[in-house]
Amino acid sequence: MTSPLSSPADAPTSFRPDEGFARELDRSDPLGRFAEEFEIPRAADIAHPEGPAAAGDERSIYLCGNSLGCMPRRARALVQRELDDWARLGVEAHLHGQSPWLPYHEQLRGPLGRLVGAHDHEVVAMNSLTVNLHLLMISFYRPTPDRYRIVIEDSAFPSDSYAVQSQAALHARSVGFDPASAIIRLTPRVGEYHLRTEDVLRVLEEHSASIALVMLGGVNYLTGQFMDIPVITAAGRRLGCVVGWDLAHAAGNVPLRLHDWDVDWAAWCSYKYLNAGPGAVAGAFVHDRHLRDPSLPRLAGWWGNDPATRFRMGPDFVPVPRADAWALSNPPILSMAPLVASLELFDRAGMEALRRKSLTLTAYFEWWIDRLNGQNPVRTIRILTPRDSAQRGCHLSLELPGRGRDAMDALRRAGVVCDFREPNVIRMAPVPLYNSFMDVYRAAQVLARL
Repeated sequence: MTSPLSSPADAPTSFRPDEGFARELDRSDPLGRFAEEFEIPRAADIAHPEGPAAAGDERSIYLCGNSLGCMPRRARALVQRELDDWARLGVEAHLHGQSPWLPYHEQLRGPLGRLVGAHDHEVVAMNSLTVNLHLLMISFYRPTPDRYRIVIEDSAFPSDSYAVQSQAALHARSVGFDPASAIIRLTPRVGEYHLRTEDVLRVLEEHSASIALVMLGGVNYLTGQFMDIPVITAAGRRLGCVVGWDLAHAAGNVPLRLHDWDVDWAAWCSYKYLNAGPGAVAGAFVHDRHLRDPSLPRLAGWWGNDPATRFRMGPDFVPVPRADAWALSNPPILSMAPLVASLELFDRAGMEALRRKSLTLTAYFEWWIDRLNGQNPVRTIRILTPRDSAQRGCHLSLELPGRGRDAMDALRRAGVVCDFREPNVIRMAPVPLYNSFMDVYRAAQVLARL
C-alpha cells in the first residue's frame, strides 16, 4: 500500500518576483484554459458586495474555493434544462425529460468514483455532509461497553465534533459508557500547528482496546494538512477500529484512492472544490466489503431500496448492494445538475494533472509569502500549513500581523476573496482548475501593500 506522503511530488523551488515570470508560467500551463469554464466574480462586486453594480470588468482574485467554489458556466444551462423539463413535462420528466430524473443520480457514480479512487458502486451522491456522517456512523459506529471511543482531531470542523458527540450520547445509556470520555481529540505537539502521523499512530496504539471509530478530516479545514490516509487507515483497521474520513476539504483537492487504501467509509460535500453551489448535494463512499453485509444497521429510506422492487411499494426494505443503500429520498435534481457540470471538468482535466499544477501554484504562493517576510521581518505572515508540499492541499492558512478581520476587509476591498477563521486565521486557496499564477502574483502584491 503506497502512501501519498511517502514520495513527495516534485514542485519547482526556483521562482522569480517579476510579473513576466507569472505570465510565463501561465502560458505554459496546460490547464490554464479551464478558467474560462467558470464564472469568476468581478473585483468591483467583491469590493462593494452590498451596493449597486459597480463599474469594472476585472476579475477578482478568487482564493476561496476551499469554502465555496466558483460556478461552472455550464451549470446554468444544466439547471435551466431541468427547470424547462419541469415546466414542460411536470412529473413525466422523471422518465421522459431530456435527462430523465429517475436515473439522474446514476450519471454521477462514474465521475465520483474516479475522483475519489473508488468503484462506481461504492459511491453515491446524496444528502448533505453531516447528514451523511450521521447515516454512516449509524452503520459503522457500533460501540460496546469496552470499545466505544471515537478519535478526531482537536481542530476538527465543529460539525464533526457535534456529530460524534451526539452519536456517543445516543448510544451511551443503552450500551453503558460515559459519553464524556468517549471522544479522543488529537492535538499537535507544543509549538506546532499540525499533527505528526507517528503521534496519531501512537494514540491509536495506546487506546486501541477502547477505540470503536477513527474519524479524521482528510485535509484539515483549519490548517490545510493532508493527513496520511492510507497509513492511518491501515493502522486503525489492524487494531480493530473502523476508519472513516471526512473528505470535505480533500475531494477535488488531493488525489484519493479510497478503495485501494481500504478505507471503511467516507463522506464529503461538493460546494467547495467540487464547485456544485451553495448547499449542494454531498457524497459518500462505502467500501465494497461492507455492501453485502446484512448485519449492518442502517436508517432505511425509499431510495436505498433495491430499484427492482422499489415501485412495488412493499413494507420491507431490501437494500441494494451499492452505496445507494444509504440514500433515503429522491435525488435533488436541481442540486445535482451543477455537480454534473463540475465533474465533467474534473474528468477532462484529470486529478493527477490538477495535483501537479496545485503543487507548483501553492509553492509559488508560499515563496511569495517568504519573500514578503524577508522584506519586512518585523511584521511577518505566519504559515500554519505544513511546509512539505506532499502534506497539504492547495490552501494555505495564514496569520497576518495585526487583526485578521481588518486584513480580511482590506483584502476584500482590493478584490481578493478568501476567508477568516477564529481566532486569527486567513485561508487562501489557489485552486488549480480556475486560478492562475497571475492570481497568486496579484494577491502577493496586495499582501505587500497591506
